[in-house]
Amino acid sequence: MSTTSLKLPDDLKARAALAAKARGVSAHAFMLDAIRELTTATEQRARFVADAQAARQQALTSGMGYAADDVHQYLRDKVAGRPAQAPKANAWRT
Repeated sequence: MSTTSLKLPDDLKARAALAAKARGVSAHAFMLDAIRELTTATEQRARFVADAQAARQQALTSGMGYAADDVHQYLRDKVAGRPAQAPKANAWRT
């Protein structure tokens, strides 16, 4: 494990110490968790964007897509616990 020095403004250090105490952890553990959570969120966002770009490229290449109304109805049914028919892809390019 490597050691890193972190310079914090006094107000942020005090806020982090209070937040750590409220969670019942050390300031060190609190900062590790904060860095871990933001790192994970950043990685997840990058994967989300890459997946979206790949899906866009696939739609442009194939000319197939889903009607928004069909997708919305499918999601409403799923959330409500009703049987849901998956939407069918349609050609959107002429």
